[in-house]
Amino acid sequence: QVQLVESGGGLVQAGDSLRLSCAASGLMFSRYAMGWFRQAPGKEREFVAAISWAGGITYYADSVKGRFTISRDNARNTVYLQMNILKLEDTAVYYCAASGATYNGKDSRTDSRKYDYWGQGTQVTVSS
Repeated sequence: QVQLVESGGGLVQAGDSLRLSCAASGLMFSRYAMGWFRQAPGKEREFVAAISWAGGITYYADSVKGRFTISRDNARNTVYLQMNILKLEDTAVYYCAASGATYNGKDSRTDSRKYDYWGQGTQVTVSS
């Protein structure tokens, strides 16, 4: 049984930092691309960041580029999202996801429909 368990969310002030973690089990982690998505209240789920199975290729949404960093540790079956200079608009539930889809350009990593497994999410709230 595949499980993705996010942790690290919380309530912070604008300008602060947080690091999210996602621990995976039940799958060959090193063979999956990993992604982070988020969903704010009343909004659709949106792509945040993705990383290739070996970690050599990363993608970011324009809204987080330069502030967020995705990384992975295949020995620990864990993917991370370092979030710096948090803004009010970063408030959302953050989900990690695993994709076994064949790489076929950026869309294959930013499209949520290409992801096979999802975590339960962790809340990030940024206050002023």
